[in-house]
Amino acid sequence: MRAAIYPGSFDPLTNGHLDIIERACKTFDHVVVAISNNPQKSHTFSVDERMDLARRCVAHLPNVEIDTFSGLLMDYAEQKKIPTIVRGLRANSDFEYEFQLATINRKLNKNVETLLMMTSETSFYISSRLIREIAQFGGDVSGMVPALVSQALQIKLKK
Repeated sequence: MRAAIYPGSFDPLTNGHLDIIERACKTFDHVVVAISNNPQKSHTFSVDERMDLARRCVAHLPNVEIDTFSGLLMDYAEQKKIPTIVRGLRANSDFEYEFQLATINRKLNKNVETLLMMTSETSFYISSRLIREIAQFGGDVSGMVPALVSQALQIKLKK
């Protein structure tokens, strides 16, 4: 079985993330969306909330598993016995960072490869950080995130 891990904080999950997940599902038999649990970072949504939102957003994809991990991604990949990491590449500015990550990850575990997928032209400008910022100031993010994520952001940010 061909499997891949798509790691990230997914805070929040965007249409760009969903695009990569759906396309990875066409290439791999099994895709694990691995939500990072880094207590040193502040998040809008808790890891449980992010997992719930992700599960609901990918419910139409039978070959997707939602999971969480702490620590090094390469340790997680080894534990899951999954040899491929999928990462989305939005723009030229992402390339340097993703290249650096892929290189350091290969240094940590030479048996795990990183596959960079170009984000679609409809979502290359979307980032979770920008979505959070727009939503915090009351802007409309409905075309950039799944509807249930937009609703969850509205509820979360009103508190």
